[in-house]
Amino acid sequence: MRYARYTAIYAALMTAVVVASNFLVQFPLSGSFLGIQLGDLLTWGAFTYPVAFLVTDLTNRQFGPAIARRVVFAGFVAGVILSFWTAMPRIAVASGTAFLIGQLLDISVFNRLRRQTWWHAPLAGSVLGSIMDTALFFSLAFASFFVFIGPNDEFAIEWAPVLGIFATEAPRWISWALGDLGVKILAGVVLLMPYGALMSVLKPMPPTKAA
Repeated sequence: MRYARYTAIYAALMTAVVVASNFLVQFPLSGSFLGIQLGDLLTWGAFTYPVAFLVTDLTNRQFGPAIARRVVFAGFVAGVILSFWTAMPRIAVASGTAFLIGQLLDISVFNRLRRQTWWHAPLAGSVLGSIMDTALFFSLAFASFFVFIGPNDEFAIEWAPVLGIFATEAPRWISWALGDLGVKILAGVVLLMPYGALMSVLKPMPPTKAA
């Protein structure tokens, strides 16, 4: 396959991000900030997963949507298989589903906007993909409705103030989802810097027949 070496590199990076995030999402942050219990707001996986959108967008920019989808599918398969060894099965299933749909949405949005100002496509793609990914992952991983996938995480379904600060209470995983989404959106903005810096290095290449 043309560009096979580059595809393998991107797929390996994607797999590393997915496996690391699936493992780290099981660990809430410890301590507090301004009276807010960080464990009610974020898990460590929120800080690693946004890199997946950077990998997808760089692949899409350099090789087009067909290669980007191959990288996503490769990361999906390898990530899910390895994640069954590093995380609970329910986490692996939820992560794989959310990852696949969120990344494919990112690719679609990126392609629609790729001819606009350079930052429009990666930012819009990562934000919309993050919203979809977060909604799917946390509901599949922790909501009682999807208990048929696997047992609940007892800590995740305990009730706590929303975002650790509001009087309204909800299952802790909802606060995690909102906090996770906030970090992903912020990361999407921050990751525009390496994306912009790499634009002059990873220039678009002639498409393959599949693209």
